[in-house]
Amino acid sequence: MEFTAEQIAEFLNGEVVGNKEAKVWTFAKIEEGTTGALSFLSNMKYAQYLYETKSSVVLVNSDFEPEQPVEATLVKVANAYQAIAQLLQLYESMKPKKSGISPLAYISESATIGNNVYVGPFAYIGDKATIGDNTQIYPHANVGDAVKIGANTILYPNVTIYQGCKIGNRCILHAGCVIGADGFGFAPAEGGYSKIPQIGIVELEDDVEIGANACVDRATMGRTLIHHGVKLDNMVQIGHNVEVGNDTVMSAQCGVAGSAKVGSWSMFGGQCGIAGHIQLGDRLNVGAQSGIPGPEKGDQTLMGYPAIEHRKFARSAVIYKKLPEMYSQLGALQREIESLKKRLEENK
Repeated sequence: MEFTAEQIAEFLNGEVVGNKEAKVWTFAKIEEGTTGALSFLSNMKYAQYLYETKSSVVLVNSDFEPEQPVEATLVKVANAYQAIAQLLQLYESMKPKKSGISPLAYISESATIGNNVYVGPFAYIGDKATIGDNTQIYPHANVGDAVKIGANTILYPNVTIYQGCKIGNRCILHAGCVIGADGFGFAPAEGGYSKIPQIGIVELEDDVEIGANACVDRATMGRTLIHHGVKLDNMVQIGHNVEVGNDTVMSAQCGVAGSAKVGSWSMFGGQCGIAGHIQLGDRLNVGAQSGIPGPEKGDQTLMGYPAIEHRKFARSAVIYKKLPEMYSQLGALQREIESLKKRLEENK
């Protein structure tokens, strides 16, 4: 579809600077812009590309003032990053959705399938499973017995949902993710480890998105609970009986050990590790590769292992870089002290 700069500005409550009739029909990064493309500028590190881009329309923040002539038409909005997200969501919603049930899919006779559901080839839906309206289940997805899935949810290829788990409305589960595999529960016994049966479930509330090859383990008893709006990146591991608060996000390869409680509106960088049986407060920001071995209050920014307040971590990192020189200086001081002690003893 084709839109003018004026139409885009009206949709976003923005202001056009330049040709209101400039037309766009695709999206492009600002440094790769072409005629007919819509781009955005929110990070000033990329400002140089604004003066070179061939994109027809560029979204910028309302307080942005160009330092050089700009060929593209600008649309000024309150927040360019949020604005491009709105437009991409609109674009995505206009794509035709798959529909119908493939004759190559297996659906149990006792399963309940809602209206306008898509089930792709070789997908499996088990006994007494419930699938909500407008949900899409792509090829080779596996929905176990007694699983409940809400409306407008998407299961991409090779998603596996074990028996009894619950998935909310408008969730997105990316390829290869596993919901409800056994939690890591083993009791040391003579001659090895005895497996502790994991008889709980996983529950995802509404608007949760799980990345490719991520795993959310079922509870030993009760449930592993992912509250609404949570976004987990690829290869994230959530242990048994964990609870993740609403609208928290975790980047790739984060791991949360069993029975940890993670607060709402928190952000975790890639490869963070969270110990089990601890509680974290709301609005916690944690830098990449940090480790949290104990409970932490909310409204903090932490980095490092063990994770500490980010300003302290930055100062510590500066010292760490200087350790070789400091070690040499310490050795020199020790030698000087020994020399002075020797002289004092000789002069007694």
